[in-house]
Amino acid sequence: MNASTYEGFPGAVGVSRLTVYDWPTVDGLPGGGTPHLHLTCAEGYVVTSGRGAVQTLTTSGYRETPLERGTVAWFTPGTIHRLVNAGGLEITVVMQNSGLPEAGDAVLTLPPDRLADPATYAEAVRIPGNLPEAEQARIARARRDLATRRFLELREASEAGDPAPLAAFQRAAAALVRPRLEDWQRRWEEGARAAADTTAAQLEALRGHDEQHLTRALVASTGPTAHGRFGMCGRLAVYRGI
Repeated sequence: MNASTYEGFPGAVGVSRLTVYDWPTVDGLPGGGTPHLHLTCAEGYVVTSGRGAVQTLTTSGYRETPLERGTVAWFTPGTIHRLVNAGGLEITVVMQNSGLPEAGDAVLTLPPDRLADPATYAEAVRIPGNLPEAEQARIARARRDLATRRFLELREASEAGDPAPLAAFQRAAAALVRPRLEDWQRRWEEGARAAADTTAAQLEALRGHDEQHLTRALVASTGPTAHGRFGMCGRLAVYRGI
């Protein structure tokens, strides 16, 4: 039995380094990211510097989790989350499914008319990479502020006992990503599923007194493939192919 087939980053997770935006927010906070949710991926935050919070909204209600150096926080798909930067907040982001949260599995809390169809949404969130940095920053900040206003409306409705706006956003988000599910399926099969199958094969091999996979050990390393990219929540150092 070949018990060594998956050679990617452990567990087929993805990582990025995030410096959370320090632009003041529309509700008077010192800084913060763009509220959004993921449809099929869990995400984790390992706080490496600074302090702040992650505000979350689910069908169970609103919650605010403090963040400081050393905190590890995570959440499952369907959690609308918004990072708040209270000073120097930097995070290593750990993402399920080979970094899929940064490769399409995210929908920002934009107004309903921007969620009407994939083309409309794509145009609403686009930050052209060929623009001057100052113009990219302007677009990223405007996009964040638009999504924040809608997030605050969803939070207000939820806290008032009206679940309908949040449910409508969830339905719209699911409809937006549905055309991409075949691509996501392949990413999962080649990543997380392959990693799990490899572990299963290794366990079976060891039970059978076969340790040949140990002779095929390897070491790999990489660095960021992009620095300072304008992401949903801040400036990103992005790692690809891990």
